[in-house]
Amino acid sequence: MFSRFSTLSRIPKGVWVVGGVSMLMDISSEIIHSLLPLFMATTLGASVILIGLIEGLAEATALIIKVFSGAISDYLGKRKGLALLGYGLGALSKPLFAIASTSGMILSARLIDRVGKGIRGAPRDALVADVTPPEIRGAAYGLRQSMDTIGAFLGPLLAVALMLLWNNDFRTIFWVAVIPGVLAVALLFFGLQEPKTPVTHKRSNPIKRENLRRLGKSCWWVLGLGAVFTLARFSEAFLVLRAQQAGIPLALIPLVMVAMNLLYFFSAYPFGKLSDAMSHTRLLQLGLVVLIAADVVLAVSTHWAGIIIGVALWGVHMGMTQGLLAAMIAKTAPQDLRGTAFGIFSMVSGVGLLLASVCAGVIWEQWGAECTFWTGAVICVLTLLYLWLTPARVVNE
Repeated sequence: MFSRFSTLSRIPKGVWVVGGVSMLMDISSEIIHSLLPLFMATTLGASVILIGLIEGLAEATALIIKVFSGAISDYLGKRKGLALLGYGLGALSKPLFAIASTSGMILSARLIDRVGKGIRGAPRDALVADVTPPEIRGAAYGLRQSMDTIGAFLGPLLAVALMLLWNNDFRTIFWVAVIPGVLAVALLFFGLQEPKTPVTHKRSNPIKRENLRRLGKSCWWVLGLGAVFTLARFSEAFLVLRAQQAGIPLALIPLVMVAMNLLYFFSAYPFGKLSDAMSHTRLLQLGLVVLIAADVVLAVSTHWAGIIIGVALWGVHMGMTQGLLAAMIAKTAPQDLRGTAFGIFSMVSGVGLLLASVCAGVIWEQWGAECTFWTGAVICVLTLLYLWLTPARVVNE
């Protein structure tokens, strides 16, 4: 216990500010995202395939754009300005959900929101590495993920409360989401002072061939893992739709995301701290085992209690792996190319997420929800075999 608080006290102020900004923006986003699949299905009459396509396109857009924002932040040697632009776009997109009357308008709003996320993501993650000593980076990324996840379960809780209070008035609730988004931008602008990093290299295009070679085999191995892991995990919108199938009342369905993010919150920092002291590959393998269990439970369960258990296991998997993968990139990438490495990681993950979400939507429509989650479990098993058979290339083995 003392060791845990000792590590927390060593984490720089900048990481806490970035975590707070992430928390506020996640409250804003999750108020909307926890209700958006239901809003599209019930109010706009969208099909599950269309919902999967929109979710996949939106998330893939965010992840692909990160490669460019990360490279730009490396070239400029500055991170905060790009992060502010990204969070600003996220805040500006929120009113569009409230006025949307077609699926096309929802897609436009999601793309603007995710473009903002793409712009801010890689510079923000690189900034955490810039301000944190190497020996506690796992803990720092775990803390940022935990604070981000506080917002991810407070947002759905607020959505449930407002759905009950305002009799399922989706649009008014979407307007409420604007407030924490604006607060996130203000906190980043006034609360974070970017560290002055001395230039130790000649400024050049970070994504030209010779710089990409400098990333090295270890870093490229981690980047490949990003694509494989994302193929094993499709959009969380399908968790919400599965809860609807189980007969959970409409106003209470966002509690499913609360359950997932609570477990994500409680597991992210402890597993991030654990990653500083144990094999990264072993921890990734354990995370995949947990995701396999989640997929199996979600495939066989028809009662709301089983759905909650499956979603909770999904959250534990996220806590075990998301911060860990970020720490692995920070460890293996050269300092002046960290933003680029985070961006490439996000790009390959974005392509995987798009494919996984679209395929999940098609499988759901053609063969049912159960087959969707069984397919996810099979992909997880194949990913686990890949980790067992592929030589580990990360320092912390």
